[in-house]
Amino acid sequence: MGNETTNQAQQRVATDEAPAALGAYSQAVKANGFVFVSGQLGLDPATGELAGPSAGEQARQALRNIAGILRAAESDMSRVVRATIYLADIADFSEVDAVYAEVFDSGVRPARVAIGGNAIPKGALVEIDAIALA
Repeated sequence: MGNETTNQAQQRVATDEAPAALGAYSQAVKANGFVFVSGQLGLDPATGELAGPSAGEQARQALRNIAGILRAAESDMSRVVRATIYLADIADFSEVDAVYAEVFDSGVRPARVAIGGNAIPKGALVEIDAIALA
């Protein structure tokens, strides 16, 4: 898979390095100098199963999925400017934040929002989306 041009301003981004979309959306869209990555669950792209039972394990895999999508878009995690973390239980915030901090450990950390109390598809504990520079 790779990038598919839909018009001059937008490109669909798709890769096998992340799980296929669960609905009617793209893994990411590249437009106007940015890459808009759809929410990623902690699903292992090889098995389609959650990477583990903890929010931290799922967050680590979600971030790996985002990294794979960004590679397909010719970008990377150092270019992420904004992220949103959706948590099923806000009590998991510290565990997820620690994993997030491992990935974004230097330079300008992305602006971010974390929201708890979410019903996330597939019974996941965490979902993360991102916006990066292309």
